[in-house]
Amino acid sequence: MSEYLVIVESPAKAKTIEKYLGKKYTVKASMGHIRDLPKSQIGVDINNGFQPKYITIRGKGGIIKELKNAAKKAKKVYLAADPDREGEAIAWHLAHTLELDAESDCRVVFNEITKDAVRESFKHPRPINMDLVDAQQARRILDRLVGYKISPLLWKKVKKGLSAGRVQSVAVKLIIDREKEIRSFQPEEYWTIKGLFQRGTETFPAVFYGNGQGKVELKSEEDVKKILAALDGDEFIVKSAVKKERKKNPPPPFTTSSLQQEAARKLNFRAKKTMMIAQELYEGVDLGEEGTVGLITYMRTDSTRISESAKREAEAYIAAHYGQEYSQPAARKEKKAGKVQDAHEGIRPTTPLKEPEAVKKYLTKDQFKLYQLIWERFIASQMSPAVLETITAELANGEIVFKATGSKILFPGFMKVYVEGTDDQAEEQDPLLPELQEGDKVKSLKIEPKQHFTQPPPRYTEARLVKTLEELGIGRPSTYAPTLDTIQKRGYVRLENKRFVPTELGEIVIELMNEYFPDILNVKFTAKMESELDAIEEGKEHWVSIVDAFYKGFEQNLKKAEKEMAKVEIEDEYAGEDCEICGSPMVIKTGRYGKFLACSNFPECRNTKPILKEIGVACPKCGKGKIVERRTKRGRLFYGCDRFPDCDFVSWDKPLARPCPNCNGVLVEKKLKKGSQVQCLNCEYKENVQG
Repeated sequence: MSEYLVIVESPAKAKTIEKYLGKKYTVKASMGHIRDLPKSQIGVDINNGFQPKYITIRGKGGIIKELKNAAKKAKKVYLAADPDREGEAIAWHLAHTLELDAESDCRVVFNEITKDAVRESFKHPRPINMDLVDAQQARRILDRLVGYKISPLLWKKVKKGLSAGRVQSVAVKLIIDREKEIRSFQPEEYWTIKGLFQRGTETFPAVFYGNGQGKVELKSEEDVKKILAALDGDEFIVKSAVKKERKKNPPPPFTTSSLQQEAARKLNFRAKKTMMIAQELYEGVDLGEEGTVGLITYMRTDSTRISESAKREAEAYIAAHYGQEYSQPAARKEKKAGKVQDAHEGIRPTTPLKEPEAVKKYLTKDQFKLYQLIWERFIASQMSPAVLETITAELANGEIVFKATGSKILFPGFMKVYVEGTDDQAEEQDPLLPELQEGDKVKSLKIEPKQHFTQPPPRYTEARLVKTLEELGIGRPSTYAPTLDTIQKRGYVRLENKRFVPTELGEIVIELMNEYFPDILNVKFTAKMESELDAIEEGKEHWVSIVDAFYKGFEQNLKKAEKEMAKVEIEDEYAGEDCEICGSPMVIKTGRYGKFLACSNFPECRNTKPILKEIGVACPKCGKGKIVERRTKRGRLFYGCDRFPDCDFVSWDKPLARPCPNCNGVLVEKKLKKGSQVQCLNCEYKENVQG
């Protein structure tokens, strides 16, 4: 019989740490929380200090019985849930259920699941940290009060099945505010003049900058004509040529937020998927003879701090594999935006020696991609800065000045391993320029004016929304992915071309919330609540007083809303066709993935079908049908024949109306990481899309 019982959340984590602890230890999984607030009622005694009424989660009876039996036989029970508020609360609920003393040394935490880290943590058990537990309880109770008090009101006044939440409502409001900016945006005309210049045998680009007095904005074709008329021939003089060296420091290791952003940009992963895979890498992967090993540190963190031992290991690895000159990281002061939960390190591999290629055969395709991203980012973060040389040259023809900029890498530093992505399509990199000296003569080969219009601000991608929430101090590492998932499930927003678009339902709900519960939607108010939850964690505030202060104002708003909020009728739009099953009119409904057709005789008739949007292309397979936009169950856009299932033509890429000039086959527009490309499905023909 084992002397010690260790309880963790998941079987994967249990399997990984059991082999590190030896035969005296039995490790069992609680499968997450075992107690929570009831779903059937609010579960908070508002008149008695907001005391929560916890109940055993349905289906957990068998697990609790097993844990109780194991605990009775054990000499000592250790609670080793994850090292954050949620993990501390799981440990506290376990202690209560198993009748353990929460003030005894029963709590064990580790930031990475490696033999050294796990064994070391068991040398330093501690009592359950009630400040952490209270911070989690306060968040849970606040969210329950908001959700269970506002949601029934929305069901009554708008539609059944709706919900409201502190963080999710702010996220939806941000998306709607951005949409309003886009709708009200008035594009402004502007022009650029690009030139291709030659010095000797070398050519290089430059753009119109201004005149002898400074920069000149080109706002119309008339402005451009004046500049072109002022040019005297095609000879330009190099007015100035300035070279500068600059250092570019590596990005820091990942936080939860930056990992979600970069995985979206580089791997096309949704936030929820990123966190699920990161959890697998943290809890442990079977590496064959080596057994199950945790490959990364804990993935819910907003710190970029790295332990001294990890720094030393990275330094030795970099020196051995890239050279000593690459192993000299710049001294960096960590930027702390508000309260950073610095108990954890940044996200890193548990050891740099486990190179991605070495473990690739043991990982799924997606696990490998994410592990490689985390590994490369960490190694790069500990490397030397890159050294770049930039050159800026001004070319003058009389009073007209063009400017050329170029750059080259003198020393790649961290860029040898990793370059950070951006939310927007990357600009073309600065070209290499010929050696230009002041007084040199160059010749213009081509001068091209181009009309442009200013663009509205972009809609939020998942990455951009996570970044914005983080910058505003709303939510914490553990809340970003669930928040994005919830607002889509509720039908308040949908993803269109990987960007959030609010639905009519979302706009109606937020308008009502804004009128009756302005504090819930107030960014500063919500950020202040996050700071107060942090203060509870630090032992500076008592959770009941924080919840009570919030509820006093909230209750007044609630009474007013119940009395004054008018019922909103969302009228169905008739589709102009009848249901083929029962003959009733079909209506247009809005769901999670946009609009669809449904029978107006619901619930008696549950017939639904997608709205097919034609793209003006005949089906290349059968020749009789038309190509329409369709969506998978997960909302991903694809293209197919409207005669399905009689014709099974489908394509992820958008078919074009014109045939391939090479073989007369089907052309499709394929989206690439940067821009798009026209490709033939039959032959090797390709052409770049000008954008």
